[in-house]
Amino acid sequence: MSLHADVSATFSADGAESFHVDAAFDVDRGESLVILGPSGSGKTLLLETVAGFHPHDGPVTLDDRRVSDVPPEHRDFGFVFQDYALFPHMTITENVGFGSRYHDDTRDATALLAELGVSELADRYPPTLSGGEKQRVALARALAVRPEVMLLDEPLAALDVPTRQALRDDLADVLTDVTAVYVTHNRTTARALADRIAVMNDGQIVQVGTPDEIFERPSSPMVARFTGSNAITIEDAPSLRAVLDLPSEGVAALRPEAIGVGDDGDVRARVERVVREDVTNRVTFRVDDVTVEAYTDRTPATGEYLWLTFPAERVHVCGTRVESVPS
Repeated sequence: MSLHADVSATFSADGAESFHVDAAFDVDRGESLVILGPSGSGKTLLLETVAGFHPHDGPVTLDDRRVSDVPPEHRDFGFVFQDYALFPHMTITENVGFGSRYHDDTRDATALLAELGVSELADRYPPTLSGGEKQRVALARALAVRPEVMLLDEPLAALDVPTRQALRDDLADVLTDVTAVYVTHNRTTARALADRIAVMNDGQIVQVGTPDEIFERPSSPMVARFTGSNAITIEDAPSLRAVLDLPSEGVAALRPEAIGVGDDGDVRARVERVVREDVTNRVTFRVDDVTVEAYTDRTPATGEYLWLTFPAERVHVCGTRVESVPS
């Protein structure tokens, strides 16, 4: 079952400026589309609108069947909420089986809990569960109604790192061959789960592509910086312009992991900052009037000079100026 959405909706709260979402996307049968963007970009509002939780203009269709005017419980979507939204007064089995009130053909709750490795939780209640256990139960509840499409709203955001990694692996297995839309601000999760990524900012989708296209060839400085690339103002970096044969102005995007760090190379650069990240160091270098980040196993001292190597085939000119990136 493929999904098409082209929705427009305006949201407002007391005393707050209204926020407008105007976005379109398609998801092919069996494809996982990840909507990636900063906090406040409208990702969750878009997902909830597609699910039918908010009034909107524009069509939402499953194959050729329009569901825009259908209530949420009859749109054939399975929705996994960021805060789990489990019913605290129901057992886990009752939570997973809740969809049988609205759907005639549902999966067996006990079998689903076993499939997700949490069958021992069947008679417990949500307040007694860990975050990871709640998330598995929420996933089981969404799958129980045999949805045509899975909609997942940052389901790993509140989990600790080891639990998030384990659940990310489980999700990759669960979503295989499932039509799914997954919302996140985490680029590691996006890369791990996406067949395609839609980057969202300020209520609009600004680029859609494969993970390689998004991360290696960002369409704008905003996308470059949000996905972790260096976004280098070319006119402020004459040393780079000389070695890379860049245009005289604009913004060049380059992944930090693509830059070589050593005792010789293209450009000599000063170490500004060193941050340990798991098994490597993320080092900020000063090159001319710009800063450039790179990864290295070395642990240089602040103020030390090292040489950087820039692979020309990984450099992508993506705009005319560096834009600020929302947090």
